[in-house]
Amino acid sequence: MTEPTSSARLRGLDLLRAAAILLVLMTHYSGFVSQRATFGVVGKVGWAGVDLFFVLSGYLIGNQLLAPAARGEALSLKTFFVRRLLRTLPNYYVVLAVYWMFPGPPLGGSGMAAPWRFLTFTQNFGLAYGQTFSHSWSLCIEEQFYLLLPLVVLVLARIGFPMRLAWGLVIGAIAAGMATRAAAYALHGHDAFMAEVYYSSFCRADELLPGVAIALLRNFHLRAFARLLRHANALCAAGLAMSVGVLTCIHLDWPTTLVTSTFGYSLLAISFGVLTCAALAPHCVLNRVRIPGASALALWSYAVYLVHKPVFMALRPQLERLHVDAGAPATVVAVMAAGVAGGWVLYRCVETPFMRLRARWTAGARPARLVPLSAE
Repeated sequence: MTEPTSSARLRGLDLLRAAAILLVLMTHYSGFVSQRATFGVVGKVGWAGVDLFFVLSGYLIGNQLLAPAARGEALSLKTFFVRRLLRTLPNYYVVLAVYWMFPGPPLGGSGMAAPWRFLTFTQNFGLAYGQTFSHSWSLCIEEQFYLLLPLVVLVLARIGFPMRLAWGLVIGAIAAGMATRAAAYALHGHDAFMAEVYYSSFCRADELLPGVAIALLRNFHLRAFARLLRHANALCAAGLAMSVGVLTCIHLDWPTTLVTSTFGYSLLAISFGVLTCAALAPHCVLNRVRIPGASALALWSYAVYLVHKPVFMALRPQLERLHVDAGAPATVVAVMAAGVAGGWVLYRCVETPFMRLRARWTAGARPARLVPLSAE
């Protein structure tokens, strides 16, 4: 749920980001407002929007860290963390404050983690479905990732950035995620799936790694990456087909089988990684398709993600009180628009000022180049 590393935004990445937030909006509308399959099967698999956000974040943050490493430059942890904290914390703390100020219905869930857990982004550990501000679980995993990845890159840079070790860590961590999900399923089964697998950092962080793998290719294997992007449209078709196929299998079984639980998330993230890689080529169809509002929605997506669920939860009892059909098209459009509008307000009033502050504070920092000095 992070922004591109340069001012030149790729329309393809914006399109994927907009698709991700729309998927999340649809699944939460179906689950918390209409409480029925308002968007059909798309709404039922809309949870995959978070998985797409993970892959995009993995690439964007990975590229910020790996581009300087590929040029042989020292990694400035101070600059990196200042950029990340000013990007993620203001919006998050504003929404968190709203939940603290209005702990009861309709925003309150079945319970709320201790304040220190929200402040340290650890509330996803042991999180139960239906708890207050439960959709912050994905932010926990991303913030933990922002802390760990720079340290790994720093260590690799200190020892000359051996490619075999770097790729071994990526592949090994994905395999470890699969193994952890398999163990969790074997120990806890379906009954404890949400807390032990779905929200777990150990079971879901591997979905960020296909994005990191793309950043490794882009910055350390320039010629191979260029050859790959020549076939961007074929990659796009393959990624789309693979995504649909994996989601179909997950939808039919999820999360009732060990095989689906073990491999499904990683395969979905890899398929989204293929789409993300394709979107980096200017000639890709994803960069040529113009969908009105997609770039704006992508720009607001982080704020919309944080705000839309409390907006939905606040509006649901009003719809019930007025006996309004939550499945009617006009109602769907109005409530979804309210969720987006709430995100836009947060973006304009909180995120934008802090992004300007970040730009001033990091003005002297060299931006990550997209073309590394070292190749294969």
